[in-house]
Amino acid sequence: MKKFEELKFNIGSLKGISAKNIEEHLKLYTGYVKNTNLILEKIDELAKDAEKNAYALGEIQRRFGFEYDGMRNHEVYFASLSGGAQTLTESGELKKAIIEEWGSFDLWLNRFKAIALTRGIGWAMLYFDRKENRLLNAWVDEQHLGQLQDCTLILALDMWEHSFVADYQPSGKKQYIEDFFTNLNWVVIEKNFKNLLQ
Repeated sequence: MKKFEELKFNIGSLKGISAKNIEEHLKLYTGYVKNTNLILEKIDELAKDAEKNAYALGEIQRRFGFEYDGMRNHEVYFASLSGGAQTLTESGELKKAIIEEWGSFDLWLNRFKAIALTRGIGWAMLYFDRKENRLLNAWVDEQHLGQLQDCTLILALDMWEHSFVADYQPSGKKQYIEDFFTNLNWVVIEKNFKNLLQ
């Protein structure tokens, strides 16, 4: 069976987010990759007698979305922090699309930050809807509840406590969000977007 491979990320020194936090966070990502593969193996095994194993098969299949989306969400998150902070190209396609959708970059950014302050565990996401050719913000509970169907993830901000509490404490959520945007490599995010336009 083909296995998902763990990606490697070139994350240097970040403002506010410690190397130790990134190290521990990457271990969680490794777990998502491992569990995604493990679930697929288990599904193959249980499916050999699907009727007998119907309940177990259903339950483990239900878990697959959580592990798989956890893997993919973290890949987008860590990639955007890789290679050092880079600014968004003023004349680039992504900035143009953000301004077209929200009127200005700052209006989009303020909305996105507000979404990131949603109570509970989950993600603030920026998606591209190819069908409608537009950008959309969303909140995703846990790893998988609320993912936008037929949209591609461009930017992901992890708002599970493990991503910020060690460095910021629960009361420092807003500062974590500010530092996340300071640390972003917009070149990576723009590339995510440009690849969709081809």
